[in-house]
Amino acid sequence: MNRLPAILSKFSNLQLIENVGSRGIHVTGAQMSISWRRNRRLPKNPTSSGPLTDLPDYTYMDGRPTPLGVRQKARLDRQRDIADKIVKGLYEVDFAKELYQNKLRATEEERKQLLDSKLKPKGKLLLKK
Repeated sequence: MNRLPAILSKFSNLQLIENVGSRGIHVTGAQMSISWRRNRRLPKNPTSSGPLTDLPDYTYMDGRPTPLGVRQKARLDRQRDIADKIVKGLYEVDFAKELYQNKLRATEEERKQLLDSKLKPKGKLLLKK
């Protein structure tokens, strides 16, 4: 009487999200689409990039550059801001690495000075030099 395995075996190549409740099995189509796109290494949102969003709406026949669209300009500005934040973060990481190396050198020098001040010959050994 239980037809659940027979139904699921037909869809074994799809990744189905099951919500078993009192009314039976419910499958969300959006989740199937997301997993299908993820398996093919496609972006989650098909309209986020591609020729329809990246290329201009029209071109001039004489070769003049076309002006940017409003959303294309906003996307370029957003990407530029992200790139600036990444570069700033890289500079901060480099600065932190340099500070850490300087701190290690300073502690090593302090340790060396402490050992040099402690290990001095005394008595007759000092007079031999």
